[in-house]
Amino acid sequence: MAGIYIHIPFCKQACHYCNFHFSTSLKLKVELIQQLHKELEHRRAYLENEKIETIYFGGGTPSLLSADDIMRLYDTICKNYTITTLKEVTLEANPDDLNKSYLKDLKTTAINRFSIGIQSFHDADLQYMRRAHNAQQAEYAIKAAQDAGFDNLSIDLIYGTPGLTDSVWKQNLEKVKTLGIPHFSAYALTVEEGTALHHSIKKKFAVPVDAAQAAGQFEILMDFASTLGFEHYEISNFALPEHHAIHNTNYWMGIPYLGIGPSAHSFNGSSRRWNISNNALYIKNSLTNTAFYEEEQLSTQQQLNEYIMTSLRTRWGCNLNSIATKFGEEQAQLLLKKCDRFLNNGKLIVKDNTLLLSREGKLFADGIAASLFIE
Repeated sequence: MAGIYIHIPFCKQACHYCNFHFSTSLKLKVELIQQLHKELEHRRAYLENEKIETIYFGGGTPSLLSADDIMRLYDTICKNYTITTLKEVTLEANPDDLNKSYLKDLKTTAINRFSIGIQSFHDADLQYMRRAHNAQQAEYAIKAAQDAGFDNLSIDLIYGTPGLTDSVWKQNLEKVKTLGIPHFSAYALTVEEGTALHHSIKKKFAVPVDAAQAAGQFEILMDFASTLGFEHYEISNFALPEHHAIHNTNYWMGIPYLGIGPSAHSFNGSSRRWNISNNALYIKNSLTNTAFYEEEQLSTQQQLNEYIMTSLRTRWGCNLNSIATKFGEEQAQLLLKKCDRFLNNGKLIVKDNTLLLSREGKLFADGIAASLFIE
């Protein structure tokens, strides 16, 4: 099984915290979509005839595509890949794009899941993040999608923003319950270098992010999820039974995927490839058959460390038997030895020969994983 990710690098406006590749100019949209088709055709051998289980339109703002754009890209996939096992076709969408007319059109496509960039149900938060929608549009988009027959919905929420009180954060989480949303992702606001937010904080135009506030709101998040029966199956992802995001779960499981479009990454188990993060150069190089990507072969050590990093983030954990089978018993024992201090302080636990983050450990997931890398 494998997945296909298609990056749509356009947005109506820039959110000041975002460091993904996008452009607020749509003048190259037609030409870029043409090259997406071309890349899909030319790279069909990358996945070595693996059957496609998931398709994910990410961005940027994929909901800027028309239903016809989506249908044509899907048709190109059908002509070049085996989709007999296809289960999930996700469209990332902004709330202000999901009106009744567009949703009716999307119902004629293969889209069967939305990931909606809500971020907050409070206008003050949305204004701080410079989102294009407001709180009313956020609720409307969810209800309109449900009314149109889309019940496999996920929303994104952000916590740790300056001014976000615990009370308001709880109100945001309550909306997940009252609106009947089966899956959600929640992320701490991160200040990425080079973003408008980073510049504003550096120039003292904006208040710095408070790590203690974010940690406290993460604890609130875990309590909420547990109380309402959501499975905390990855550090930032929560699902009711049978509603895991298949595409993203496959990322964490190390299943191959093909990335199409500017800045998109691909992984086939032994190598990683990433496209240039420049729309004009992506189009130009594609037209002239000039390379528009970089690639690296992953060493055995890199593959092991990647497994440690991704698996620890999930409820399934880092299986020492799997490491022994693929990388050798010595590596499994070395990893277990490196875990001593985290086992002793309760941030890691071992169950069925599998390393798992404790509740406290989830607050330090990235740091713990980095400390366990085999050098």
